[in-house]
Amino acid sequence: MSTPVTRPNLLLIMADQHRADWLGCEGASWARTPNLDRLAARGTLFSQAICNSPLCAPSRISLASGMQPHRLGARDNSAFYPLSVPTYYQALRDAGYRVSFVGKIDLHKPDPFNGRHGNLPITYTYGFTDPHECEGKMHAGTGWPRPHGPYNHYLAERGLLQKFCEDYHRRRFDLPVWYAADSVLPAEHCEDSYIGRWACQFIENAVDESPWHLFVSFVGPHDPWDPPTEYADHFRGAPMPEPIADSLQGKPAWQQQRAQRQAGATAEEVASVRRQYTASIELIDDAIGQILQSLEKRGQADNTYIVYCSDHGEMLGDHGFYEKSMYYEPSLRVPLIAVGPDIAANARSDALIELSDLNPTLLELAGLSPRPGLDARSIAPLLRGETHQHRDFQVSTIDNALCLRTRQHKYVANINDRPELYDLETDPHELHNLAPEQPQLARELHRALIRAMNGN
Repeated sequence: MSTPVTRPNLLLIMADQHRADWLGCEGASWARTPNLDRLAARGTLFSQAICNSPLCAPSRISLASGMQPHRLGARDNSAFYPLSVPTYYQALRDAGYRVSFVGKIDLHKPDPFNGRHGNLPITYTYGFTDPHECEGKMHAGTGWPRPHGPYNHYLAERGLLQKFCEDYHRRRFDLPVWYAADSVLPAEHCEDSYIGRWACQFIENAVDESPWHLFVSFVGPHDPWDPPTEYADHFRGAPMPEPIADSLQGKPAWQQQRAQRQAGATAEEVASVRRQYTASIELIDDAIGQILQSLEKRGQADNTYIVYCSDHGEMLGDHGFYEKSMYYEPSLRVPLIAVGPDIAANARSDALIELSDLNPTLLELAGLSPRPGLDARSIAPLLRGETHQHRDFQVSTIDNALCLRTRQHKYVANINDRPELYDLETDPHELHNLAPEQPQLARELHRALIRAMNGN
């Protein structure tokens, strides 16, 4: 006889590089996100959530630890998770949770080998009991002739790995970042479809003797812009919002240099990138719909907290840039939706949230206490309607810049380059750098940023 489950299940769904405004429920009429829209209608949508670093590994390390990435030396993709720092996955495991993940984890990103079955010993050290670590999107494209992990092996078994990797090699080395073309794979064999199916199988087969935490980490809509044709066809020629045009006058030199490297796309080519990105999101949305169906099938929807988020955003040609690693809103802000027992439906919050705040939040929702000394703060009181306030400001860090964001202003300290200051109320597109005109405000925000970096 199984022991009754008394704690709720936790389902954390993360996309890779999904910007906050590319959701139907956020006004993106050009996007097809019916399942995410329904989740938002069932729970609370946070409109002002940001990542702790606009880059994969530091962002995910911050989430796992509940600490700002700079405190762990994680400011670029060469970072390893420090094993001396406990994860919230370990806390859930130690409390009796079955702790699973499928997809991209990026806690040991510099090591390209994920293992045949995605369950290397290091994944258990992080606190997972049922790991299935898959290759990241661009990482998967380097797995020929030696597969890096379970998804590469999946493609190899079907005779698809070589042509997939050859396509990615061409995109990476021979073509510009804004090149957009359909995947060489059918939809059912794309990695996000594979990840979605594995997640469904876990939910459908999980035993009832213990609660579970499932972290579903999709690899899209990260570049390259290659949704399967079945999805790309939905957006052929579809109108897309124009990118934010920016002369970059008064902006840091490193931005101007990056813009030169990424220049050259015509208006139609930029629109094509945006269509392909949108198609990749629809594929993920469909996979999420299947996961939610599996949850309903098991009769566990009423006892499961569901959170949807992304590790960072995507520039999509705004200001002349692609990818992330920038502090403009498209790269910094992330979608965040929370659904579950006692969470109000059709609710919207403009509280200032950091992605790492999910660390103590998920523990509190499970009835557990977070470890002391975290930079992250639980948003459970917001979810319960006990408060509408959370933070006075947000902080995000990367190797070449530090960012402090308040409700009105954003200040960016660029290493060995000019600072940036924007008024988000009067200049939401961040076109006019106010730092030279308002040096006193810039200094005040800089001091606040340094205090926050030092944990004060």
